[in-house]
Amino acid sequence: MVEAHAAALKKGDNVLRVGLVAGEASGDALGAGLIDAIRDRVPDVRFVGIAGPRMIASGCEPWYSTEDLSVMGLSEVLRHLPRLLRLRRDLLRRLQAAELDIFVGIDSPDFNLPVETALKSAGVSTVQYVSPQVWAWRQSRVAGVRRAADLVLCLLPFETRFYEAHGVNACFVGHPLADEVPMETRKADARAALGVSGTGPYLALLPGSRRSEVSRLARPFLETAKWLSADRPSLEVIVGLANESTRKVFSERTQDIKLERPPRLFTGRARDVMGAADAVLTASGTASLEVLLTKRPMVVAYIISGVTHRLMRLLGLNRLEHFSLPNLLAGKQVVPEYLQADVRPQILGPALAVHLDRGDDQGGERGWYDVFRSIHQQLRCNASAGAAGAVLELLDKRTDSP
Repeated sequence: MVEAHAAALKKGDNVLRVGLVAGEASGDALGAGLIDAIRDRVPDVRFVGIAGPRMIASGCEPWYSTEDLSVMGLSEVLRHLPRLLRLRRDLLRRLQAAELDIFVGIDSPDFNLPVETALKSAGVSTVQYVSPQVWAWRQSRVAGVRRAADLVLCLLPFETRFYEAHGVNACFVGHPLADEVPMETRKADARAALGVSGTGPYLALLPGSRRSEVSRLARPFLETAKWLSADRPSLEVIVGLANESTRKVFSERTQDIKLERPPRLFTGRARDVMGAADAVLTASGTASLEVLLTKRPMVVAYIISGVTHRLMRLLGLNRLEHFSLPNLLAGKQVVPEYLQADVRPQILGPALAVHLDRGDDQGGERGWYDVFRSIHQQLRCNASAGAAGAVLELLDKRTDSP
């Protein structure tokens, strides 16, 4: 029925038109999965908008690249605001001219919600894929979400409860990463895939997917590795970097930090890097979720710009006890998490040493592992298919309405 009604919505050329905007690598992955799942149900479909390499490979016509939106933090956005506003004006003009059937904004709420609001007022169905973290801070923004989106697709189960209480149409679709990552990841397989063969232990560093993140975290992360290697001469350090741009930033920021065993840098191989590890030091965000799904013990650390941090404290924006996804999903602290001045070797090192020194048996203490496995099972819902079904169902209901 969904497919039949979606077909009825097509214009005279029998093509369903879908606008998409993804502003970073994780959104690009979500968008690619959504594109493939929609095309499985409606073969004659055209996707246009802001896309990364995975979305482009799946058939999205890119008007801009995801890298054009890849900024974060209050101060960073302010610096790029004139360019972003020009980009958004041009994008909106093109989207309105494209006679869309539906628009899906993927994450990047500060950019996407105004686009959705404008398109919705013009009669286009709108979807926000990935909930803005209004449940964490700036809860007053939920009214803006309600004005902008006909539907919010939630990756995390607790988000729908928040939206239900605020009268927003939302559904939980699961997380595509939980579908992609196997329930068990063998260290030996990951190490073989990377071509590393030391006896270890192995420490993985994941300093983020954005240049700004890597710029702040590269030094304290590698300094922590150096701190740990002082008492562990066989320590192997492997670093997962998103692309050549972030690899360059990491190398520049850490060129004067020397280890007996130099770190090995891998680009675009984050999942193998975390899978090969005995312990992981990771930035917050999607990377920490992927470490959870890979079932590796971790320490989560993050540094935001000084201006952003001061503004958040001044305005009381952060309302959560925890900031890392593993702890938010668990509803309690299961992994150590550190912010700002606490992101230094003297604090991160001892937290990681607990896992590096215990080995595979974890000293009989694997409570974190059981929590990780339970969360993985909860999030494994064939998310891309669920998201595609929800998008087409929204169109189906709109077709049926008078």
